[in-house]
Amino acid sequence: MRQVLFVQGGGEDVHDQWDNKLVDSLRSELGPDYEIHYPVMPNEADPNYAAWKQVLERELAAIEHGSIVVGHSVGGTILINVLAERTPQSTLGAVCLIAAPFIGAGGWKSEDIEPRSDLAARLPSDVPIFLYHGRNDETVPFAHVELYARAIPRAHVRGLANRDHQLNNNLSELASDIRSSDG
Repeated sequence: MRQVLFVQGGGEDVHDQWDNKLVDSLRSELGPDYEIHYPVMPNEADPNYAAWKQVLERELAAIEHGSIVVGHSVGGTILINVLAERTPQSTLGAVCLIAAPFIGAGGWKSEDIEPRSDLAARLPSDVPIFLYHGRNDETVPFAHVELYARAIPRAHVRGLANRDHQLNNNLSELASDIRSSDG
């Protein structure tokens, strides 16, 4: 069974009222050969990099070789920055970011995440990276996925027409990419 770690976004009741629908979609699309782990992140209404990093480091230390990591919104931003700081001991199968805000020039400012000009160089070079963003996202502008694409030129970018910040709770493209990365 292949493991998927899904990191929620930030906001009041996001884990149980919003991102659970994304996890349900992914679970339905992937089927029984995948186990999705969906931890509740601390103080989800006001995400803090240091607190979420601590949880993610524990989660990443516990995953099996070939596991897929997925982060939505600020969860994706924190996930990619944690991965850039320290590569997990287990080799990842893929990294997937959904509607993640970009921190740095042209993106958003952060009080607790430093912009990285060397983001691509700090990520494992042999791990596929997928970026998903709805073109109708009113929470995180579509330009953020373009900033990530410039920062990580080898990333596979999926700009999805008529999809919102939650990708209309449809992760079929992400599931397809996960299945295709099962080399």
